[in-house]
Amino acid sequence: MVKSTDYVVWLSEVDKEDTLHVGGKGANLGEMIKAKFPVPPGFVVTSNAYYKFIEDNKLDIKMKHLMGSVNYDDSKSIEKASIAIKKLILTSPVPKEIVKPIFDYYKKMGSFFKEPLVAIRSSATAEDSKDASFAGQQETYLNVKGESAVIEKIREAWASLFETRAVFYRHESKMDVLKAGIALVVQKMIESETSGVMFTIDPVTNDKSKVIIEAIYGLGEYIVQGKVNPDHYEVDKKTHHITNSRIAIQDVMLKKIGRENREVKVPGRWKKKQRLQNNSIIELAKIGQEIEKHYYFPQDIEWAKEKGKMYIVQTRPITTIGQIKSKAEEKDQSSKLGHPILIGDPASPGIGVGPVKILTSPKDIHKVLQGDILVAPYTNPDYVPAMKKAAAIVTERGGRTSHAAIVSREFGIPAVVGVPNAIKTVKDGDVISVNGKTGEIYKGSVLTQEINSKVHPQIMIKTQTKVYVNLAEPELAQKIAAQNVDGVGLLRAEFMIAEIGTHPRMLIAEKKEKIFIEKLTEGISTICKAFYPRPVLYRATDFKTNEYRNLKGGIHYEPIEPNPMLGFRGAYRYINDSRVFELELETIKIIRNKMGLNNLNLMIPFVRTVKELEKVKKLISAADLKRSTHFKLFMMVEIPSNVILIDDFIEAGIDGVSIGSNDLTMLILGIDRDNQTVAEEFDERNEAVMWALEKVIRACKKHNISSSICGQAPSTYPELVEKLVDWGITSVSVSPDAIDTTRNNIYKIEKKH
Repeated sequence: MVKSTDYVVWLSEVDKEDTLHVGGKGANLGEMIKAKFPVPPGFVVTSNAYYKFIEDNKLDIKMKHLMGSVNYDDSKSIEKASIAIKKLILTSPVPKEIVKPIFDYYKKMGSFFKEPLVAIRSSATAEDSKDASFAGQQETYLNVKGESAVIEKIREAWASLFETRAVFYRHESKMDVLKAGIALVVQKMIESETSGVMFTIDPVTNDKSKVIIEAIYGLGEYIVQGKVNPDHYEVDKKTHHITNSRIAIQDVMLKKIGRENREVKVPGRWKKKQRLQNNSIIELAKIGQEIEKHYYFPQDIEWAKEKGKMYIVQTRPITTIGQIKSKAEEKDQSSKLGHPILIGDPASPGIGVGPVKILTSPKDIHKVLQGDILVAPYTNPDYVPAMKKAAAIVTERGGRTSHAAIVSREFGIPAVVGVPNAIKTVKDGDVISVNGKTGEIYKGSVLTQEINSKVHPQIMIKTQTKVYVNLAEPELAQKIAAQNVDGVGLLRAEFMIAEIGTHPRMLIAEKKEKIFIEKLTEGISTICKAFYPRPVLYRATDFKTNEYRNLKGGIHYEPIEPNPMLGFRGAYRYINDSRVFELELETIKIIRNKMGLNNLNLMIPFVRTVKELEKVKKLISAADLKRSTHFKLFMMVEIPSNVILIDDFIEAGIDGVSIGSNDLTMLILGIDRDNQTVAEEFDERNEAVMWALEKVIRACKKHNISSSICGQAPSTYPELVEKLVDWGITSVSVSPDAIDTTRNNIYKIEKKH
């Protein structure tokens, strides 16, 4: 039995009766050691030590004062107090009465000649109970070695009790923010070849007949952080048969290299290999069942395998059973992150919470209500009206440059793409939380501190290289125009047309062209007004047959193509049947001539040949639109032929180009970025793509015309921006969330030059 005067105790000396002094984690580990489960040895720095540290340094009065001024509705207010309290803890000395026993116990864990390698984990005194998990609230420190390092990490762990997320969690859970204690578990470090998480029931369905195991290579931090996709195994509790096994591709892992934890590449031969052999999966499931039996309650268990031996490094009750019963219970769950039910590719930052609405066809977009989480196999422009209403987007297929990703960023909607089995895992009506910054999806309502932090400069920094924005949503124009942005570098029409709901050629056939022109005029003019007199570059419609076939009447006008991306689209479509393009040109004339918004310019997409460009130019001239200093004609560069013949295209008569790095990269590398099997090879920084970018930009500079880039690359890869600026690009056009970051990056680059 731990006494109030004990500052350090062995794990083997504690059990569930000592929770007040050693916290939930410490008590659980001690229980398991006594029950002969394979738990690494170690000791606990008790909550008594923490309270003495606070008392001896007279920190309680200062902490009370700081927390008394917090506004819990303002994340910045919580963060300000958090930073101040952590600084107090990190700069205060640890009493000798605590340091000496820590050193004594630490030495006994090693040998006379060798200091042990340990892991230090928090064990809050209310943690890992049936009502509160505290999962992920405090910090964990791995591969700690040496007496001074141990003391340093113990102080840091104490300070982590006041991380912003932890303070908010306790407040929302109706706990006294200052009275919470913290114990620390110091254990032998398991340098795991494989590690992961095990649930003794299905945490999503609450199915008690199975054990769920997730496994990754390397240290377990990456599975908790969601940095890699884990293998997923399901084991029947009665038969111990593996009923489901899903193998993930893992590219990187966290591994101890020297004294540091480093991210290293997974060897090629391991990437697609099953993380755990079947016998180890069954062994682990049996251990899990025994732990559940010991506690008489379903458990969430962290495990690690080192040199063929299985270890249990943590267990806690599953706190999500039967949740989402009432608003009060939902709020209580608010920041219990736990483990994600799904992990995908982070596509658009922010957190979205709401009920799931599954769409398998754009015909069902009317089912999506304001605040729903839209879950679909993938999205295309037909989904846009539904996407605008959604609190977040989840797709099973696609990467960071897919339609769902790009549109979500432009709308400022959180999104996660490339989520395997999303539609099978969640059901209509399930409440889920989507973290678009980490790619994690959780069951229930998760309210955490704002993570979508952005750089907002205090002054409006100016750069020689212009920073434009990619925009598709008129409703966002006013808000985005207020930012430090020089204009719109890519205004898409397809989204507005999709909102009309009827195929343009059907409107023409029904003599309803006026509807098309009015709707398009309304959307484009709203953006032009918001940005006036800054330039707006309107990209003419880039219909693809598969994208618009589902519009009303679309089946009558859109052929079924084996590869729509390389099919009937872009400039060729205008030449083949100019009627829709002529409606767009009429819209441009109304906005420029009748409304006086002469900041509107035109860009032609997917121009395969110089002859195509010349024919399109004739259509523009026939519509009485003339190139001038006030009306610029741009061409998209997104096909290898555009790069190879760039000088010929320029000489045919254009005022500038905008590089569509997404399509250009796909066509140079021969990769479908929406195909998850090969998507990992998609990279705009590939040498061939970089060569193409440089060739185009230098050619534009030679001919004294504008050059821009409107793909996702500048938003994703700051290092690429430096190359673009060096080559002489005149502007970059990025998603709204990347405006300030890109501007600051360019400012630093230009300052160096």
